[in-house]
Amino acid sequence: MSAIAIELADGRTISGSCDAQFTGVLAEFRRNFEERKEVGASVAITLGGRLVVDLWGGEARPATGEDAAEPWARDTVSIVYSCTKAATALCLHQLVDQGKISYETLVGDIWPDFASGGKEATTVGMMLAHTSPVPHLRDPIRTGGLADWDYMTARVAAEPAHWEPGTRQGYHGVTYAWTVGQIVRLVAGMPMGQYFRETIAGPLGLDFHIGLPESEEPRVAPMIAPDPAEVNFTSAFFRAATTQPGSLPNLFLTNLGGADFNSREVHAAEIGSANGITNARGLAGMYAPLANGGGTLLSQTRVHRMGRVSAATHSDAVLCQPMRFAMGFMMSTDNRESGADSLILGESAFGHVGMGGSVGFADPAQGLSMGYTMNRMGAGILVNARGQALIDAAYRAVGMASDASGAWR
Repeated sequence: MSAIAIELADGRTISGSCDAQFTGVLAEFRRNFEERKEVGASVAITLGGRLVVDLWGGEARPATGEDAAEPWARDTVSIVYSCTKAATALCLHQLVDQGKISYETLVGDIWPDFASGGKEATTVGMMLAHTSPVPHLRDPIRTGGLADWDYMTARVAAEPAHWEPGTRQGYHGVTYAWTVGQIVRLVAGMPMGQYFRETIAGPLGLDFHIGLPESEEPRVAPMIAPDPAEVNFTSAFFRAATTQPGSLPNLFLTNLGGADFNSREVHAAEIGSANGITNARGLAGMYAPLANGGGTLLSQTRVHRMGRVSAATHSDAVLCQPMRFAMGFMMSTDNRESGADSLILGESAFGHVGMGGSVGFADPAQGLSMGYTMNRMGAGILVNARGQALIDAAYRAVGMASDASGAWR
């Protein structure tokens, strides 16, 4: 790979390395800073397990008052919100691969307290696929509640079903941390964050944390809230979220116990739906084995099974738009004609976005994995123009011709 050192017109820099085949990705990464209001970001790509793009740039902390801006460095990390769900799902798929549990296992057989209030027929597979009946909690989460594992698992277990198990698809934007995470904890016999560290992040050498050690806190780039002017308040999701108190979209955005995702309290907690902290290299590195047969993480059969569409709908009960899910992962979802948010990947690809636009995925058909992280959040609920431009450039680099069908081919 060629070393990259670019100084932008405003004095910010882009650094790293990039294979000549992927110069289109470098060009779009630069455009993100020059034309799409990027502040600080990283992008990484592997092909056939080899790192072919490793770029970072901009500012981890913009200048404030008398404090100078802090550049985004090679080891800068940031919270990746729902990209964390893929890591949590991967832990559970490992346990299935090891024969310790199955997708058809009733959750109540592992977690008896959960089998109440109409949730008795919920299976492990439903938990993974966002068809379990606990997409959120109706009553307010107490202040600081998201950081309290025992409190949140008790709340999830006591929540009455929002629908008959398996009959609807509704994005578990917050509760996934405990619907799936508690199963991992009970089956593995250890906290989920520890399991992820010992069996996935550690063996792969990933700088990826679910429960960040205090020693690593200085490397975290604080997240910058999206510009309200960019929010599409006419979308079905935002209409419901802002005008229908108690609706699932409203609960998803507002019932969070006042959690500050830039706080040390949240960074230190184990919230397997929303508080993973890493960079693009960490995301691409987690998906690299999945793009190449499973490696030491999973059997090839398991990778194939978990990467198939397991739930799809014209209107997700929480996101209020068409969505396609594998078990724990998002699939290519093309909503461009309707104006709703999209994620355009290859047809065999599976991954996950994070609030604000971070994304990671594996495409086994191409042997390709990718990660993108940033600190200035976009306003949508899937990827925005910055992330999609990088994805598109990556697919063009490996010879893909068109995404007109709704997936790169």
